[in-house]
Amino acid sequence: MRKRRKSHYGYIKLNYRSYRERVRRRRRIAAVCAAVLAGATVIGLGVGLALKRDEKEVWSKTAQSEPALAEESSESAPVQEENSESALAQEESSEPAPAQEENSDAPAQEAEKQIELQKVKGIYVTGRMAGSGKFQELLTLVDETELNAVVIDIKDDEGRITYEMDSESVRQIGAQTKYIQDMEGLMRRLKEHQVYAIARIVCFKDPYLAAERPELALKKADGTPVTDANGLAWVNPYRREVWEYLTEVAREAAAMGFDEIQFDYVRFPIGSDADAADYGVDMQEYTRQQAITDFLTFASEELGAEGVPVTADVFGTIIGSDTDKERTGQDYAALAGTIDVLCPMVYPSHYGNHVFGLDVPDAHPYETVYEALTDSREELSGLAPEECAVVRPWLQAFTAAWVQGHISYGGEQIRQQIQAVYDAGYDEWILWNAANRYSADGLLEQAEE
Repeated sequence: MRKRRKSHYGYIKLNYRSYRERVRRRRRIAAVCAAVLAGATVIGLGVGLALKRDEKEVWSKTAQSEPALAEESSESAPVQEENSESALAQEESSEPAPAQEENSDAPAQEAEKQIELQKVKGIYVTGRMAGSGKFQELLTLVDETELNAVVIDIKDDEGRITYEMDSESVRQIGAQTKYIQDMEGLMRRLKEHQVYAIARIVCFKDPYLAAERPELALKKADGTPVTDANGLAWVNPYRREVWEYLTEVAREAAAMGFDEIQFDYVRFPIGSDADAADYGVDMQEYTRQQAITDFLTFASEELGAEGVPVTADVFGTIIGSDTDKERTGQDYAALAGTIDVLCPMVYPSHYGNHVFGLDVPDAHPYETVYEALTDSREELSGLAPEECAVVRPWLQAFTAAWVQGHISYGGEQIRQQIQAVYDAGYDEWILWNAANRYSADGLLEQAEE
């Protein structure tokens, strides 16, 4: 059983309560109101019982494992902050007790909720594809090969929610686009085919939220928005309202039936625009790494209390690179001790010439992936197994025609990367193709596993 660490920097522990603590508090308050209306007189007894339950409350989680920096391929965002720490403290000290004891078995049942992970061999699927008739072809591919999971866009790179989500925050800004018309039906199909469903949520790259909630947009000192190379706006990773929004979206996806939440673009933007950004904080005191680790700690505590695994995609190039770590805010070892699964994007096309001693890493799929994941094992060697995330790398299932000296990627190159994962000591992987063009080439048939 993996023991998830608290925030690497201790920030969230001071500023937030767990989701379940808030739920328990609300239930107690609701019970008091009901008791008052009914003329109940057993409030004192309720207090003692509630406090006794709080003392016994414990929960456990299991787990272990993020994608890369040269070119952006896969990476999730927003709600509103709850009461401040002082307000919560005041509420706890003055709150009346419940009139009657809740089901005494409930806390024990909640305490037993554990994070359940599956060894994943998956593919990425857009919201448009998941909602189209062509999705059946991908489902057949999963049925007939070693694949057992799909990563589906729930909040895409434009900040749009891909189905009609039951979220007031999403409805208020009109973020729903309904690429997937029947999400409940889709989830039923996935369960029937025993497919592990992962919800991809793009975080701080969110042009839609930035436009609808300009106070959350990342801006330069002159007030103009910070955009990436494609002209897409970002929101400020330091803003707590953004953290809350992203976590609410994740919670609703889990309630719909997704087995796991995967946060992507969970980093700071890079480039000249990003360097000119005004983040509104003293970044010497509160660094990029602290902000990203704290957000994922917050989300993990909120979702983990409900037994929902949390995954994050990271650049593979941050492994062993202090420069990339500081630019993106992604601290590989710190995040591995914070979330359940870490998904480094180790696409060979993401590495510059002569990295790992290879003339063009893209032309050496096995060697590049093997070297990157060997570095991963070394970087995480200081973490105890029970405190370390599962490492589940993203692999390249596309041809990087823009790379000088590139090679075409087909079944042979995909299989070489998969073998490199195994040889490096890992046993999970996900394939990335932005156009969702996958074939059985390079994949084992289900009977061969």
